[in-house]
Amino acid sequence: MRRIVCVGGGPAGLYAAILLRKALPAARVEVYERNRPDDTFGWGVVFSDQTMANFQAADAETHRSILANFHHWDDIAIHFRGRRMVSGGHGFCGIARKGLLNLLQERAAELGVVQAFQHEVDDESALAGADLVIAADGVNSRIRTRHAAAFEPDVDVRKCRFIWLGTTRPFAEFTFAFEETAHGWFQIHAYQFSRDLSTVIVETREETWAAHGLDQATTAQSIAFCERLFARYLDGHSLQSNANHLRGSAWLNFNRIQCRRWHHGKLVLLGDAAHTAHFSIGSGTKLAMEDAISLTRHLAAGGDLEGALCAYREERHVEVLKLQSAARNRMEWFENVRRYVHLPPEQFAYSLLTGSQRIGHENLRLRDPGFVAGYEGWLARHDGAAEPRPPMFLPFRLRGMQLVNRVVVSPMAQYSAVDGLPNDWHLVHYGQRALGGAGLLYTEMTCVTPEGRITPGCTGLWNDAQAQAWARIVAFVHAQSPAKVCLQLGHAGRKGSTQLGWEKPDHPLPQGNWPLLAPSALPYIEGLSQVPAAMTRKDMDAIRDAFVHATHLGVRAGFDMLELHMAHGYLLASFLSPLTNERDDDYGGDIAHRLRFPLEVLSAVRATWPEDRPLSVRVSASDWAAGGLSDTDLLAIARAFKEAGTDLIDVSTGQTVPWQKPVYGRMWQTPFADEIRNEIGIATLAVGNIYEADHVNSIIAAGRADLCALARPHLGNPAWTLDAAARQGYGAQWWPNPYLSGKSQLERNLERERAAGDKP
Repeated sequence: MRRIVCVGGGPAGLYAAILLRKALPAARVEVYERNRPDDTFGWGVVFSDQTMANFQAADAETHRSILANFHHWDDIAIHFRGRRMVSGGHGFCGIARKGLLNLLQERAAELGVVQAFQHEVDDESALAGADLVIAADGVNSRIRTRHAAAFEPDVDVRKCRFIWLGTTRPFAEFTFAFEETAHGWFQIHAYQFSRDLSTVIVETREETWAAHGLDQATTAQSIAFCERLFARYLDGHSLQSNANHLRGSAWLNFNRIQCRRWHHGKLVLLGDAAHTAHFSIGSGTKLAMEDAISLTRHLAAGGDLEGALCAYREERHVEVLKLQSAARNRMEWFENVRRYVHLPPEQFAYSLLTGSQRIGHENLRLRDPGFVAGYEGWLARHDGAAEPRPPMFLPFRLRGMQLVNRVVVSPMAQYSAVDGLPNDWHLVHYGQRALGGAGLLYTEMTCVTPEGRITPGCTGLWNDAQAQAWARIVAFVHAQSPAKVCLQLGHAGRKGSTQLGWEKPDHPLPQGNWPLLAPSALPYIEGLSQVPAAMTRKDMDAIRDAFVHATHLGVRAGFDMLELHMAHGYLLASFLSPLTNERDDDYGGDIAHRLRFPLEVLSAVRATWPEDRPLSVRVSASDWAAGGLSDTDLLAIARAFKEAGTDLIDVSTGQTVPWQKPVYGRMWQTPFADEIRNEIGIATLAVGNIYEADHVNSIIAAGRADLCALARPHLGNPAWTLDAAARQGYGAQWWPNPYLSGKSQLERNLERERAAGDKP
C-alpha cells in the first residue's frame, strides 16, 4: 500500500494516520482537515481506564502524552431533589479536546504524516491515486452522504436538545444534576478535564427547550439561562461557549447513526462517520480511536484490501453494537427523566448508574461496595424486609398474594397434554420448579376451548377433569413450598392447530386440523397457514364466556393468580395490533376500538376472579415490524388495563407476524417493562434473555420491573433460585427440608471456591 488518505483531522483521522504510519512505514499517509489546527467542537474528551490500556498497547508515545495531560477521577455525583449521592470506583480520565488534537498532530508530524488544514475535499477525484481513503469526517460526513446508496446510513434524530459548554468551576466528580422548570426537566453532565476547566453539557427534551423560547435564543441568552438554572452547582463561575458554537446553533440534537456497510471499494468509514454513541455513556472519540486500532491491525496483517476491510467491520461492528445498545438505553433514560422523577432519590440514583444495563448490581458493588451495601439496606427498609439482602430476594405483594422473592418461572409450553389434560409430566415439571425456590410459577398458556389450543399437546381448562388435574398440581406446590401459582389463560386464534414445538412450530398439522378464529381473515404464514374465520359478534360472546368459565374452574383449582395472554399474536393480541386487526367495525381502527374486545374479556374475568387475588395481562409491547403497535398504543393499552383492574403487566414483545425484526440482547425486553411501570404506575414483570442473578438484582433494584421471569435457565436447572441464593451468600432463602444437606454442602463448596480465589 503506497498512499493512504484520511479525510478528517479529528482524533479519529489523526490516530488512524499515526497507527498506519507506524504499521506501514513505506506508505505515504495524508490527513486533510476542513478546519484550522486549533479549531475544536466541544471542550473535554472522556476515556475510561480500560480505553487508556488499549491506547498504551497501540502507541505508547501517544498514551504517555495523554497521561501527561489528563485529569483523572473515580466518583460520580448525582444531585436530585436537594440530595447529593456519590458512587465511586468508576475510573475515568478527561483531557481537553484541543489538547488531544494538538498532541495527536505533533505525534503524526513526528512520524511523517502529511497534514493539510483548511482543506475541504469536495472533489474525490483528487484522491483517485490513493490506495485507501479513510472517511473520518465526523457525524455529518460528506463522503458518507455522497455514497449513501453504498453505505446505507440510518440516522435517528433524537428527542433532546443539548448545548456543550465549559466553565472554570472545578468538578471533582463526574456530576449529574437535575432541575425542574415549569415546562419540564433539564440536566447537566459535568466533568473536569484539566486543572482549570470543566465541561458542562446541558440537556433537555426538545419540547421543553422550545417552551422556554430557547429555539429563538442567542448563544449568550442560552448561556445566561443555563447559568441561572444551575447556579447552585456553578459556585459563582460562569459558563462559556467556544468560538465554533457562535458560528451556528448553540443547541444540537444527538443523531444516532448506524451504517449497514462500512466500506465501498477503497473507501472506509471510521468513527462518527460510521456510528455514534450518546455522550452520556462516554466519548465517541473512544469508539473512533478504537476503530483506528482495529483498522490498522487488519490492514497490517497483509492480504487483500477487501478482506481486511471486511474483517475490520466484522470485528468492530460487534463491539459497536454492544456499546450502541448500552448507549441507547442510557440515552433514553435521559430523554425520559420525567419517567423516573417519582422514584425516591436513592433509587433514582441507582437507576441512573445502571441505566445502560451495561453496569449491573455486582459490577457496581465491585466499583463501590459501600454504595451497594447502603443501597441494599435502604431497599430492605423500603420493601419491609427484616434485613438487607440481594434485591431478587425481597418480598413482594399483589393484593392478597405475598411472594417470598422476585423470581418467576416463566410460562413454558410443554406440549405434553392429551385432550388438554395435564398429567404426571406437568406435576413433576411444576413440582420440581416449586421446590427450586422461585417465588411464583406460571402455567403454560392454558387454552379455554379445544379449538383455542396452539397444538394438540397444549393444556386446557374447559372441563372438570382438567380443573381437578390442575388442582392436584397446585395442591402439591402449596403443600411442599411457599411458591405461588399463576394460571395463564389464552386462545391461540390464527396461530392454532399447529405441530408440537419440537416438530415444525407454527406449521399446520399434517392432518386433523380444527377451524380457526381471528379478528380478521389473515393467515399467520401466507400460503402455508390456515385462513381463520373473521369473528362475528356471536363468536366474541362465546369466546368471552369461555374465558369466564375457565376462570371459574381456575378458582376451584386453587390458583393464586390469573393472567390473560394478550401477546405473541394469539387471539386477544390479534385484536390489539394493527397488523392483525383489519376490521372496519367497532372492534377495529384506532387503539380505542382495537381494545374493545380484549377489555370486554378482561372485565368479565376480573368480575369473576376473586377480589383478593391478583390478575395480570401479558402483552407484546412491540411487534418489531413496520406499521405495528406504536409506543402511544402501548401506553394506551397499559393504562386501559390498569383502569379495568389489572394488577400487573407481563411485558413481552413480538411474535405477532413472521416478518418481525427483533433487536436481541441481554435483558432486551426490560426497557418496555420499565416504560410501562414508570409511565403508567403499574407493577410489571420483565422477561427476555434474563439469565443471571445479577440481571434480576439490577432490574429489581433499579425499579425497572417488580418481578423477573426466567424460562430457559429454569429448564436447565429447576433449582436455579436455590443455586443463586447460595452463590450470593444468602442463607435465608427457603430450601425443602429433605434437601437441606445439599444446601449446606453447596454453601461450603462455594465458600472454599471464594477463599481459593482470594489467594494470591
